[in-house]
Amino acid sequence: MKLLNRKEFLQDLSLLTAAALLPGLSMAETDLLKKSKMKLGLVTYLWGKDWDVPMLIKNCTASGIGGVELRVDHAHKVMPNLSAAERLEVKKKFADSPVKIVGMGTNEQYDSPDPAKLKANIDRTKEFIKLSADIGGSGVKVKPNQFHKGVPHQQTLEQIGRALGELGKYAADYGQQIRLEVHGNETQELPNIKTIMDFTDSRNSTVCWNCNQEDLIGQGLEYNFNLVKDRFGDTVHVRELDDTTYPYQELMNLFKKMNYKGWILLECRTDPKDKVQALIDQRKIFEKMLKA
Repeated sequence: MKLLNRKEFLQDLSLLTAAALLPGLSMAETDLLKKSKMKLGLVTYLWGKDWDVPMLIKNCTASGIGGVELRVDHAHKVMPNLSAAERLEVKKKFADSPVKIVGMGTNEQYDSPDPAKLKANIDRTKEFIKLSADIGGSGVKVKPNQFHKGVPHQQTLEQIGRALGELGKYAADYGQQIRLEVHGNETQELPNIKTIMDFTDSRNSTVCWNCNQEDLIGQGLEYNFNLVKDRFGDTVHVRELDDTTYPYQELMNLFKKMNYKGWILLECRTDPKDKVQALIDQRKIFEKMLKA
């Protein structure tokens, strides 16, 4: 039997403890979650945008959601203007619950041809890195966003990649990870994401898969997945897992095949009346997909 190192043992113990707190999980399902190492969480994009921190923790606990990526400018008000004491309070509230802060979900981007704007976005990202570290998160989600008229695409991709290199090194000093969401008109195409990462000289800057229809173009999902799988970070964004317009089971199979151990984060786009029940439904689908 393969011996676990101390870190792996503690991770497994933590996962089993958290799973024991989730409503409705059988021992067989708990064992399945342990084996898969993938964990289900929530991006506070639409379903959590109106919840403050206590409500976010309460609803995630009730629905069996183990972690959250906190989107900026939402009702939880976790932003860089928090004082040291307020940051500590946020950290304690999550630490005293079964819900983990996965990190910050920002809109910072590095495609602008304006050097002053580029610098401002890099500096702002550094503030979010410090915030995530202070509240107990593990990383910051950022974006490529677009190409600009008159600027060669390769130049923009290189600029984004070099910015990510700088930020990856900076984030490492705070124990944080940079997570580039596969996002933006044309920039979200996986060959472009690969090019960005080829220009990034920090392995601490990673790719956050985002479940776009563009993942399926060209030679298809598996080919595009393989272009960037060696640069995946600790987070993946998915929409509703029962959306049949995207091959979610195939995606889960690819992650299971590579023994992915990160967070599968729900970034749902619908507006159900009972969002806690909707989260429970999504968790059950996730569990079923792990069994398939």
